[in-house]
Amino acid sequence: MAAVTSPDLRARRRFHRRLLAWYARHGRDLPWRRTRDPYRILVSEIMLQQTQVDRVLPKYEEWLAKYPSLDALAEAAEDDVIATWYPLGYNIRPKRLQTIARESVARYGGRLPADEETLLSFKGIGAYTAGAIRSFAFRERAAILDTNVARVLFRVFVGRGDPKSHAMTRHLWTVSDALVPNRDVFDFNQALMDLGATICVARNPKCLVCPMAKSCTWRKTAGGGA
Repeated sequence: MAAVTSPDLRARRRFHRRLLAWYARHGRDLPWRRTRDPYRILVSEIMLQQTQVDRVLPKYEEWLAKYPSLDALAEAAEDDVIATWYPLGYNIRPKRLQTIARESVARYGGRLPADEETLLSFKGIGAYTAGAIRSFAFRERAAILDTNVARVLFRVFVGRGDPKSHAMTRHLWTVSDALVPNRDVFDFNQALMDLGATICVARNPKCLVCPMAKSCTWRKTAGGGA
């Protein structure tokens, strides 16, 4: 991978300003954005892995009605948990959720811890999910990098190279960490995901209405098209 650098202070401030202004007008109203309960946020993040938002919405409400807490999930029968998950698929996910619930009850009093190291010790919680829980539930300054966020950061700040290479992924984590503000971390990370999910999409991105169009490196290159 060719040498790339992280955005400087001026570029970061411009990105923050444009992204948060866009999010204030166009951010999606999603139920997991109306809670600071770490468990509810964990459920949403696990459900959203490999699954679109419109499929998750009804199942999220059903799941929480049946298993409103880590304690309730920990006590449930595994077969019942898997049946409740249907038809989201990838049935390792509900099993991992229940394992996390049982470990949380056994070791942490039925609560998810806030620190990164402990969160990462749970099987099924990786760097992205740990960052999401920390920033969305605990309002801590924590970077996130899922597929949508990686695509936004690659296009805006890099533009060339293999966006899926290990070296690029490491660099994009560095960029994400550099960008996270000290304040408004919840809105900032949610906005990053929304921009990738609704505007800076994989195919036929909506560059003409993107708040980053003027400063997008990818758009200025042959790969950017529009």
